[in-house]
Amino acid sequence: MELAFVHRVNLKPAQAPEVRDLAENLDVGLSAHASYYINLNSPEADKVRASRQRLLSAARMAWMCGGESVVFHAGWRHDDSPEKAYESVRVQVSEIAQVLREEGVGIRLLPETTGKVTQFGDLDELLCLAQDIPGVEPCVDFAHLHARRGLMNTEEEFEDALTRVGAAVGTESLRRLHSHVSGIDYGPRGELRHLPLRDSDFNYVGLMRVLAGLRVAGRVICESPVNHDDAVLLAQTWSEAVAAVQEES
Repeated sequence: MELAFVHRVNLKPAQAPEVRDLAENLDVGLSAHASYYINLNSPEADKVRASRQRLLSAARMAWMCGGESVVFHAGWRHDDSPEKAYESVRVQVSEIAQVLREEGVGIRLLPETTGKVTQFGDLDELLCLAQDIPGVEPCVDFAHLHARRGLMNTEEEFEDALTRVGAAVGTESLRRLHSHVSGIDYGPRGELRHLPLRDSDFNYVGLMRVLAGLRVAGRVICESPVNHDDAVLLAQTWSEAVAAVQEES
């Protein structure tokens, strides 16, 4: 389960032990999604400071609740070159990671692949961040990758992306991969809105086949507007894909 701190951290420190104990008793792994209002590449210093605090607050609370990772959208490109935007985000994420290490907050920072080309967060950028900063790994939102340019929707493309993650971050990263899946509507500039899986052209069946075939492990968070229905659909599709791989081997 991903704790939704997307508008604010809606838990108090005194509540964290109860959340942690309940998750442990139910055997539910926890992560958190930090605020939507994060822009580590803002030209305005006060917005960068506020963004840092929002991410730190989410990471601290997730850790107190027993979470292993916190997902976030790193920011927008504005008029910056890719190199300048990358360096700005790299510096900020590196400093945030250092603060958390000094506080003993052993949580993974997971910048998410984003759905608009105007946002920082294509897969290559996030793999570079993961190589440059200890404790950082990508959250691979497959629907967002598909929406960015209308690509990333075939089994070959899924396998290529996962192979790149393993090559850049280490094959063990594929044993703890954190990913998001949903249907998605998109246009020339990328993501428009999330959709139910069956109302979208997103190839979730092919994705589950590739995850099973490569023996990827970790967590798949369903971000569909009909979350419960599509989470069950993904679980069923995953089970069928695993059974098919076992039969073939």
